[in-house]
This record gives sequence, structure tokens and C-alpha cells, in this order.
Amino acid sequence: MTARHPWEGDVRARLYERVRERGYDSLTAFAETHPAVPLHVLADELGADDVAAVQVFSGLLAEAEQSRRVTRLVRDVLVRELSDDFPDGWPAAMDDETRMDIAIALGRWSGYTPETHQERVDQASDALLATPPPPGWRPLGPDDELLRTLLPDDEA
Repeated sequence: MTARHPWEGDVRARLYERVRERGYDSLTAFAETHPAVPLHVLADELGADDVAAVQVFSGLLAEAEQSRRVTRLVRDVLVRELSDDFPDGWPAAMDDETRMDIAIALGRWSGYTPETHQERVDQASDALLATPPPPGWRPLGPDDELLRTLLPDDEA
């Protein structure tokens, strides 16, 4: 099942075929073995020519909704965004350029956030900008202590 473009064919079937080829039974299992890896890199690993990051996210969101772990996924996406933009951790210098880079990363995170969690993500983003974490802070996964404080699990 190949396609020449990420939006051709049965996207969901293609994603699950690719994760099964790699020995996983879900996108979540695949993503969890690649912590802090940006979504676009996960997409490239599943098919550089015919898988897009937003498709990987959509599949992860569907699985998170089914398992009632959306908040954990939202934290996971932030980890992936921060690792992409700040591979050495939270920047030490908070000049205008760095604040803009942080705002862009947080904006991308917000763009991936489902409406159900948007207000909480906005609050967490504001908190990170108002009281930045220590320089070098680099969450390695969605269970990072600071992230769990900013976005605690609340799903029933």
C-alpha cells in the first residue's frame, strides 16, 4: 500500500501498516519508543514521502481519546516540540529573539492541541513564559515532573 503523496490513499491504513512493519501494534507504542522525537521525524521514519506529521498526530490523538490519555499526549507533543527547537534544553538567555523562538514553539504546540485542552495549554504556555524553567531543562517525556504540574492528568 504505497502512495505518492501523504494525502493519497487510506492514510490510517498506511500508518498502521508502517507501525506493524516495525513491530508495534499502535502508533502510541511506536511513539513511546521514540521519546522526545519531533512528530515530523516520526513521520519521516514511517514514510518520508507519504506520511505527514499531522497524520501521525491525528492517529496518536485518536488512540489517546480512546484510552482517555489526551492530557498525556498534549504533554508529549510539547516535549517533542521543545526537543526540536531546543535540543540542549531551555535556553539560558531570555532576550527578545529567544522569547520569540519559545513563543513560536509554544504556538506550534497550541496548534496541535485539541480544543478540549486549549485553555489549559494557554495557561501552561503563559506560566512557562512568566516563570521560565531552569536553563537546560529538557523534558524527556510526558511524565516530566514540571509538565505534570503544568498539565496534570484529569481524564476519567
